[in-house]
Amino acid sequence: MEQAEAAAGPVRPTDRADGALRPAGRAAITGGFWAARRAVTSEVCVPQGLGRLESAGNLHNLRLAAGRTAGEYRGDLPFLDSDVYKWLEAAAWTEAEHGLTADLAGARDAVVALVRAAQRDDGYLNSWFQVAKDGERWTDLRWGHELYCAGHLIQAAVAHHRATGEEGLLAVAVRFADCIDSVFGTDKKIDGVCGHAEVETALVELYRETGEQRYLDLAAYFVDRRGHGLLNPEATRGTAAGPAYCQDHLPVREANAVAGHAVRQLYFLAGVTDLAVETGDASLRAAAERLWTEMAARKTHITGGLGAHHAEEDFGDPYELPNERAYCETCAAIASVQWNWRMALLTGEAKYSDLAERTLYNAVLPGVSLDGTRWFYANPLQVRDEHLDRHGDHGVSRKAWFRCACCPPNVMRLLASLPHYFVSGDADGIQLHQYATGSYEAVAGTVRVETGYPWSGGIAVTIERGGEWTLSLRVPGWCADVEAGVNGVAVDTVVPDGWLRIRRAWQPGDVVSLNLAMPIRLTAADPRVDAVRGCAAIERGPLVYCLEEGDQPQPGLDAFVLDPSAALTADHDPGLLDGVTVVRGLSRRRTAAHPAWWPYRSGAGPTPPTAPTPPTAPTDPLPFTAIPYYAWANRQDGAMRIWLPMA
Repeated sequence: MEQAEAAAGPVRPTDRADGALRPAGRAAITGGFWAARRAVTSEVCVPQGLGRLESAGNLHNLRLAAGRTAGEYRGDLPFLDSDVYKWLEAAAWTEAEHGLTADLAGARDAVVALVRAAQRDDGYLNSWFQVAKDGERWTDLRWGHELYCAGHLIQAAVAHHRATGEEGLLAVAVRFADCIDSVFGTDKKIDGVCGHAEVETALVELYRETGEQRYLDLAAYFVDRRGHGLLNPEATRGTAAGPAYCQDHLPVREANAVAGHAVRQLYFLAGVTDLAVETGDASLRAAAERLWTEMAARKTHITGGLGAHHAEEDFGDPYELPNERAYCETCAAIASVQWNWRMALLTGEAKYSDLAERTLYNAVLPGVSLDGTRWFYANPLQVRDEHLDRHGDHGVSRKAWFRCACCPPNVMRLLASLPHYFVSGDADGIQLHQYATGSYEAVAGTVRVETGYPWSGGIAVTIERGGEWTLSLRVPGWCADVEAGVNGVAVDTVVPDGWLRIRRAWQPGDVVSLNLAMPIRLTAADPRVDAVRGCAAIERGPLVYCLEEGDQPQPGLDAFVLDPSAALTADHDPGLLDGVTVVRGLSRRRTAAHPAWWPYRSGAGPTPPTAPTPPTAPTDPLPFTAIPYYAWANRQDGAMRIWLPMA
């Protein structure tokens, strides 16, 4: 059977690649939950994003670099160009699937023309170092983000080329990549790496798009040279950002734990994985698998979110997973999905798509409001009663845009390309990694999926192009009870590795039914996570739930105590928050005022005559309502929590 044409998506391994799986030939989400969320992206977020970039000054700065306007550079961040490139990528994936309105297509073309005009004759392109810091290019690799911006330009150019077939933006990216290649290397002018990884994965994709071996070699150079202390450890600008902050403390082949700035680490590991796929480097694969295992076991929140510290946007220590102080940057969640997809393609293992699912629903999706107009940069797991928002853009109120607006266009480009992450193929068949109503094609065959996921676990897969091949359906790790059948006849559901594999000579019209039981679950954390010891989180299907203050019969959540003996029920409410399944149960509350601490007394020695009063027993049961965490902060600001103390 001939190879199905590769779909327009962010990751397209070459025919020589060493991965277990390949992205699908065609993938289209046509209905249900993700179709609705993505419609907001294409109809609201992407059109609105261009205006935000205009008002924030990103486009003005490129006009300065192109000599098309006069004035001062707007903003004090060196990476503002990258937001334009992420928006261009989102527009490209939107066009590939839905097309753009004439006005939006014209505006997009004008931005592409502006980027081309801003490029210097030698291929260099960065408005910060062409305008605000003219003459200082490549002098601040730790903080300058030149290679980081180049990476996002390359990814946008590859997306634009795959979506439209037009060469203009790709030519800009090739010229910049050639400029970088002429400067960086152990035998060239600069032996160095970027303080913010991103260019590595982009260069691998540029190699895939152009066939130019130099770009793969350059990606390998940047991967191999990180971890050798090339980034000046003194140039920390008054922060605690040492070598580990930029993953420059150890070569990746020697590292045993993820460290430092979460987005930097995950973009870097995406590049490491891409390089392992294309080169067959077993040591890179082993490093990626080792670091993923450590991250998933010790540094991942229940939402899939990553990052413990606001100050350095970093992972923190093992099992340091706070609630109200959790950082969980939206960009880190996006980077996690991108890396997990690459790991799934490399290895064929279902666990990577398990984490991608958890992260998509519970760490990426909270980053954008249901109407697509407001955003979160950080995603805490708890907001206390009477909370004072001290963190500005990184706080707990949704914002229309940010001074550092990396997250909104990042969400746009991921959701615009989302079908690409749902299905793969190999010579043996088709693998469905995520579930959404739509049509999917791989080398072996074509299927149509219908489902009410994530609200219900029923999935129907209709074969549209037959033949003898294997249909592989991922059974999520959270699912303990699964049933399946073909044309109404039950099949064996033993899934030792997370994949339910059904091989047969398929006929068009054959229907495979998969039913994933979705009981409400109370989940406890590893006891080494001090912040949530004695607590439980409510989950159902792929969704993590939270309590919002406004849904409860009495104000205040800090005194909430979950009654684990009371039954929990699930009801779908189509009129709430664009339609959600809520969970209801009984809680207790501690109501008496008492000090925030009290002495522990073992019974030995005299009792202090003025000992503070310990906490009182919980009150009589009260009903509570929990909503999916992704939908919080869409009605009003207020208290919220995921982890619930248990009576």
